[in-house]
Amino acid sequence: MLDQLEKIETRFNEINDMLTRPETISDQNRFRTLSKERSSAEEIVDKYRVYRKILSDIEGNNDIIHNSDDMELREMARAELIQLELEKGTIENELKYLLIPRDPHDEGGCILEIRAGTGGDEAGIFVGDLFAMYRYYIEKMGWRFQTLDFTEANQGGFKEMIIEVEGKGAYGKLKFESGVHRVQRVPKTETQGRVHTSASSVAVLPIIDDVDKEVVISPNDLRIDIYRAGGKGGQNVNKVETAVRMTHIPTGIVVQCQEERSQLKNREKAMKVLKSRIYEKQKEEHDAKIASKRKSMVGSGDRSEKVRTYNFPQNRLTDHRIGLTLYDLEGVMGGKIDDIIEKLQLAENEELLKAG
Repeated sequence: MLDQLEKIETRFNEINDMLTRPETISDQNRFRTLSKERSSAEEIVDKYRVYRKILSDIEGNNDIIHNSDDMELREMARAELIQLELEKGTIENELKYLLIPRDPHDEGGCILEIRAGTGGDEAGIFVGDLFAMYRYYIEKMGWRFQTLDFTEANQGGFKEMIIEVEGKGAYGKLKFESGVHRVQRVPKTETQGRVHTSASSVAVLPIIDDVDKEVVISPNDLRIDIYRAGGKGGQNVNKVETAVRMTHIPTGIVVQCQEERSQLKNREKAMKVLKSRIYEKQKEEHDAKIASKRKSMVGSGDRSEKVRTYNFPQNRLTDHRIGLTLYDLEGVMGGKIDDIIEKLQLAENEELLKAG
């Protein structure tokens, strides 16, 4: 572990030096990439330097205990040594977690897609409820979001809702939301008070920046259709062709965007979503190959996997991946999902440590 930490610190110092050079500052892509690398290493380096200081203090106290003629000083050194050994154990565990290989996109933004599943109108209403829950959480985290596309359903719900979330660490936290969310409650249209079960699926995709060069799309592999946007209001609606539908022929992935009044902006947004979906498909294929070697406690992130149940009559939320049960649905639907996400992150880290 110490060798690995030493290499990370050496690289960290190299990056600090490069970031001060004029040729780096003038190359914005290079500067952004190095800054991102520095940011991901900073916490590890800071923790390693504290750890190294503790090791030095332990060595110094041991030297006093074995070589000093001052009995009082030796007793002070022994007492301090007990505390130092406790701190050493704590920081070693923290460093182990920090050294777990991270998804390079964890610190970036994401595309959040919510779609109605089984349950008819109630599933569409639940899409709106989930969107509100995430909106409260996003605002609390100080992130920003914008709607990329949505399709309204009956009873005031949505067939689907797609948003872009911008903010440090958005993907790393929200990625655990991928999967099927099941709701059990009495619909407003139910006259006999029976509890109905419906579901909506959530998919969280990392935003793929051009500088990452991870998803290369050939123009020959794209079919782009331009059509008139549908929806309410606005002189532009149904008169000018601004809506964009992109089809990636090799994978069959289809993306559409009609939120903007500019065809160019709709193209840009559609391309961003398309890149994220292609990346996610590649990631799923890669993960499937290694699934036999390691099955994560928090699941595969597959949108067909049931991850959570919201039982309104019992005011109960259950996360099936880690067996977590909470009795505060009002708080959860109001965006209080921090504790759930932290427990999912911890479970994932524990699994990765075992696999490592």
